[in-house]
Amino acid sequence: MDVLIHLFVGLHIIGIAALLGGFLTQMKQIGAGTARFTPAMLHGALTMLVTGVVLVGLNQADDNPVNNIKIGVKLALLIVILALVYVKRDDEKVDKAMFGTVGLFTTANIFIAVLWT
Repeated sequence: MDVLIHLFVGLHIIGIAALLGGFLTQMKQIGAGTARFTPAMLHGALTMLVTGVVLVGLNQADDNPVNNIKIGVKLALLIVILALVYVKRDDEKVDKAMFGTVGLFTTANIFIAVLWT
């Protein structure tokens, strides 16, 4: 079971890398007002959602403790991220505040995962 959990943790990290990488590669475009949500950002957020749900299930099945409040906060942030990216995925440019919110919430999600024990 540990190998399966570690496999999904790796996939979860790949998802967050795609989402955050899509944000960071467009830092210059944010200033110019031409930043847009890329397909990699959408797929990264979806990967995070699916692997996160699987990880919670695998950890509960393996009798590992799961902090449901922490998972709920991370899920709420991810749903907001996913909604913003999904709704504006076809727009040629996205508002700076909306694009910044996705980057902020993604970063917050990472720090919640690492620091909240």
